[in-house]
Amino acid sequence: MSDVKITAYNVKTKEKGVEMLDAVITKTAKGAYMAQGNDGKGNKLTTLMGAEKALAAIKAGIAKQGWEE
Repeated sequence: MSDVKITAYNVKTKEKGVEMLDAVITKTAKGAYMAQGNDGKGNKLTTLMGAEKALAAIKAGIAKQGWEE
């Protein structure tokens, strides 16, 4: 597999760089990309990301695409 990982800040535990599992990437109304998932312990994570990283994560199979083309 590739080196692509989706990480986010966990607001509940105040940890930085928590790896996101079961990620679904969606587009916002303004065209940005947003990943939503969990940390494997029941905590929800959300992060904004650039188009390049978002599309690479979908292509690598780490995240699912949450919009229709």
